[in-house]
Order: sequence, then C-alpha cells, then structure tokens
Amino acid sequence: MSDWVVLGRVSGLFGVQGWVRVFSHTEPREGIVRYAPVFLHRGDKWQPFEIEAGRAHGPGVVLKFVGCDDRDQATTLLQSEIAVRRSQLPPSEPGEYYWVDLEGLRVVTLGGVELGTVSSLFATGANDVLVVKGERERLLPFVRGQVVVEIDLEQRMLRVDWEPDF
Repeated sequence: MSDWVVLGRVSGLFGVQGWVRVFSHTEPREGIVRYAPVFLHRGDKWQPFEIEAGRAHGPGVVLKFVGCDDRDQATTLLQSEIAVRRSQLPPSEPGEYYWVDLEGLRVVTLGGVELGTVSSLFATGANDVLVVKGERERLLPFVRGQVVVEIDLEQRMLRVDWEPDF
C-alpha cells in the first residue's frame, strides 16, 4: 500500500497572483485546504508545499501556495497531483473506507465469480461507482448492503451481489 494518498490535481490558473484551480477529491471539496504540508508530484518526485490560502470556488477549489506569487510560477504547477502522506489522514470510522483502500481489491460475486479488481472509484451524486477491470470493465454502484455485501481489507477482497453478465 502506498504511503501517498492523492487528494486532487492542479487543474488551472486563477488570476495573476499565483492562485491555482484545483480539482479536489476530498469531501467536502475545500477540505484539501486543511492539510499541511501537501506534496505535489513534479517530475518523478513528491515535493512539499504549504498552502497559504484556499477556498471553495464554484464547483472546485482555488489555492495559493506559499512562494507562488505570480501566474508564471503557478503555470509550473499545472497538472501536478496533490497528495498527503497516509499518516496525515484522520483514521476512518468503523465501516468507512478511504477510496484508496478499496483500489486494487479483488471483486468476487456471491456465487464466487471473480469480476476483476477495483481500479478506481468516482462520485455520481446518487452514489459512488466502482470501476472494476477484469476481462472487461464494469461499473458497479457502491451501495453497501445491496450491491457491496462485504469488504475484507485483510483478504484484499470485495464481495458483491452482482450478476457477471451485467
């Protein structure tokens, strides 16, 4: 399991004073602002950055990093992933999971058919969706108790009530 947990990505520029637009995976979206430090993936390594200011803006978030004071400096951060170390995250409550903990789990039906592994998740508004890659890609609603019956992190397995032909 990786020590890095990606919380978002620098997706654009905002103004001329070094602010950037961020696509945040945190809930709520502006929750990314409370982490210190954050790390940006630049080149082939993670570099620490301090957030000077940040806030929700429309459907996303805007951030200003310490030392990033103009548009040219902000441009160098475009498309950088933003992460924290796993130890910076608060512990999850019983029965709750970080998405990163579900990625890579084997997905098995109640009948024992392996559908593949969880490659990612995304939110739709109604419910989150598991992207399962096996012999083909499947999108399964992440609905506990109905579709997702069991999550076993020790066995790296997720049991689902799902027909393999769907």
